[in-house]
Amino acid sequence: MPDKNLQLDGNGKLLHFLSIEGLNQPILTEILDTAESFTSITERNVKKVPILRGKTVANLFFEPSTRTRSTFELAAQRLSADILNLNVNTSATTKGESLLDTLRNLEAMQIDMFVIRHQDSGSAHFFAQHVSPGVSVLNAGDGQHEHPTQAMLDMFTIRHFKKDFSQLRVAIVGDILHSRVARSQIHALNLLNTAEVRVIAPRTLLPVETEALGVSIYNNLEDGLKDVDVIIMLRLQKERMRGALLPSEKEYFRLYGLSQERLKCAKPDAIVMHPGPANRGVEIESSVMDGSQSVILNQVSFGISVRMAIMSMIVGQSGLRGDES
Repeated sequence: MPDKNLQLDGNGKLLHFLSIEGLNQPILTEILDTAESFTSITERNVKKVPILRGKTVANLFFEPSTRTRSTFELAAQRLSADILNLNVNTSATTKGESLLDTLRNLEAMQIDMFVIRHQDSGSAHFFAQHVSPGVSVLNAGDGQHEHPTQAMLDMFTIRHFKKDFSQLRVAIVGDILHSRVARSQIHALNLLNTAEVRVIAPRTLLPVETEALGVSIYNNLEDGLKDVDVIIMLRLQKERMRGALLPSEKEYFRLYGLSQERLKCAKPDAIVMHPGPANRGVEIESSVMDGSQSVILNQVSFGISVRMAIMSMIVGQSGLRGDES
C-alpha cells in the first residue's frame, strides 16, 4: 500500500493530492468550502484568478479521458497557469523511456505541478515520491486504486443538493470491483459522516474486502435503493474485466440497470449521479439520465471548481517551485 501520508506536510496540510484514504474530515471540508468560493468565477465575464500565474501545470494522461482532462485543464487555465498537455501516444514512454526518466525530463522544463492518470495503481504516489521539493502531484486516477478528485466533485454535488451528510443514505451501484471512483467515494462519504453508505452489485463485481470498507452490501437493486437519498451509478469497467463476470449487458440491465420504475424505490427527491462516461441502456435508462432527478451534468460543472480548489490549497502549502515570498 502506498504511503498515504506522502500527500501531507508536517502540519497535516496538502502537498500533493493522491488519495482520499489517509486524509481527514477537516481537509475534505476545506476543499468543499474552497470550491464553493470558486463557483462564482464561472459567472464572471473574465473567468480567471491569478493564483497560479507564472506556474506550469503538466497534464500526463496515460489513459484516455475527456471529462477529467478537460476539467483539469480548465481549472488550471482559470487559475492563470501555463499548461502542458503531454500526448502520451507519441511520448517517449512508448519508445521505451521509463516513467522516472519522463518525470526527470519534464522537471527539467521547470514544471510546477503534475496531473497524472495512469493505468497502474500507485503511479501517482510513485511520482510524488520522486519529484523535487516544491513540485506537486495530483492523482487523476491510478489503475483500480483511487480517483480522488472525482470523489470530491461528487461530494460537492451531494452537499450542494442535500446539505447534511449525516442524514443521508447513499447507494453506489454497479462495478465496485474495478472502480477506482467507488473506492474514493466510499472513503470520502465515511469521512464526512454519511449516515449509511450502500453498495449494490452482483457478487462477481464486489471486491473481497468490501465489508471492511464500512458499507452495507446489497445484491438486489430494489432492496438496496429503498429509501435512499443519493444514487451513484457506475459504468461497467469492461476494459479491466478478465473472464466472464457477467452473462451479458442485456442481462445486467435487467437486474441492475436504473430505470424510472426502479428509481421509485428511492426517496421521491433522490438525486441520480454518474461519474461518466455513462452507458445508456446498460447501467442507466436514458429517461433517468436525462430526467429531473439527474444531476450528472452538474457534476461535470462542479468538477472545475473542485479541481481549482485543490490546486489552490496545494499552492498555499507548498508554494510550488520558486514561489515569491
